[in-house]
Amino acid sequence: MKRVLVAGLQHESNSFNPIVTGEKDFQVIRGAEVFNRFRPNDPVSGVIKPLMEQGYEVVPTVFASAVPNGEVDHDFYMNLKAEIIRVAKEEQAKKPIDAITLALHGSMRVKGLGEAEGYLLEELRQIFPDIPLFCSLDMHTTMTERMHNNCDGFVGYKCAPHTDRYETGEHAARMTIAALENGFQAHSAWVKVPILIAGEQSSTTVEPMNGLIEECRRTETQPGIMAASYLMGFPWADNEDSSCAVYVVADSQELADKEAIRLAELMWSKKDEFCFQTETYHEQEAIDVAFKAVEAGDPCPIYLSDSGDNPTAGSSSDCTGFLRLLMEDSRTDKLRSPVLYGGIYDPQATLACKGKVGQEVTLTFGAKFDSATTQPITATGTVKAYIENWARSSVKSDLALFSSCGVDIVLAEAHVGYTTLEVFSDLGRDPREADIVVCKLGYLTEFHSAIAKRSIMALSKGSTNEDLKTLHYTKVPRPIFPLDDNFPYDAKANLIPKHQ
Repeated sequence: MKRVLVAGLQHESNSFNPIVTGEKDFQVIRGAEVFNRFRPNDPVSGVIKPLMEQGYEVVPTVFASAVPNGEVDHDFYMNLKAEIIRVAKEEQAKKPIDAITLALHGSMRVKGLGEAEGYLLEELRQIFPDIPLFCSLDMHTTMTERMHNNCDGFVGYKCAPHTDRYETGEHAARMTIAALENGFQAHSAWVKVPILIAGEQSSTTVEPMNGLIEECRRTETQPGIMAASYLMGFPWADNEDSSCAVYVVADSQELADKEAIRLAELMWSKKDEFCFQTETYHEQEAIDVAFKAVEAGDPCPIYLSDSGDNPTAGSSSDCTGFLRLLMEDSRTDKLRSPVLYGGIYDPQATLACKGKVGQEVTLTFGAKFDSATTQPITATGTVKAYIENWARSSVKSDLALFSSCGVDIVLAEAHVGYTTLEVFSDLGRDPREADIVVCKLGYLTEFHSAIAKRSIMALSKGSTNEDLKTLHYTKVPRPIFPLDDNFPYDAKANLIPKHQ
């Protein structure tokens, strides 16, 4: 029975966020425990299940994931990598490993080091120089030379929001199986496309991304093509590798190069078409539009995205600017129920609500981490609900619902995402019954979209500013669109050769 080593690292690291993401922020699964943790939209499950179904012995190592946040703690990452390498060496000593298949993110950054994925791949390749090594990636991967040089082939998600994570893991597994059973010799081509694109401008439900992804899918139907991916980069990480890219895996270098160059030229031709597809305004105007809709009797709930402080894109989730505008707005008194707001990451303020449900308290909250962008709020209100060890996120967190100045505010003891309805309903507020719901998101997740009668994105402030020109980039390679414009682009000249 052939043996395939598997591992997973999932984290999107925002260099503008001052938080250092550490051990307490990660969920870490070790060894055979992963076989009891299969999930429907999970790239690790997508890698492992097809391999097992085809009769391979899956050799599990370490699987670590966290909500996007600031760069990862150096020592924590080094220990994770060392553990994966140690298990790999031990298993190789027992019986040879025939292939490696990984589920990585592609934009995980380590404080004081840089890229996370490249160093792991490099060390694995040093131990296993001659076996197939394939990897699934997030669509928002920032490809690097170290990654390119030490992996046979990558495939990225094709859906944003990322509803195809399982299928992408499965795709990486298929490439592994093709190499082991059919003698597939992977040749990969990477072409840089010097563009920075905010996540909310790259939804695959609308143009131009919908058409670009369809072209990737058509490319993959060609004989000899194993994978074709647009890797959109991560715009909220200021580093020397920042760029969009095309990555193609084929059975010949000539074919891989040709298709990657063609897809890169297509993306470049569409660069001016990337725009906000969601109804978008600056902060105060977004609030005004929402209140006017409620006053006019429009269907509710109306959703507002506090997009500049989106924890699922790596922001600190403690910025208070947009919340302050809502709390100071007297129109909240005319709503059927308080504005529902998710939320503020503040461990001390959250824990201060414990045991005080139904009581009036005065809290100071926010700006615990990002004190440069925002200021704390001090307010008196009522603790409406409290949950200990809420477990619907990648890490457990106490949650409180604090009501003040016409707003019901979710306070979180850990860095959680506001991606599901349960973050509100578990605290006793059904967002379906609210007039206005605010989430720290960009585009709405499928769960919120299903109930939102109108979705408005506010260009608020934080570590995930949607207007990229407002960010202080110092390391990104220049020229790069949209920071620069009217410069020539030659896709062939941006084809990066592989050095092994």
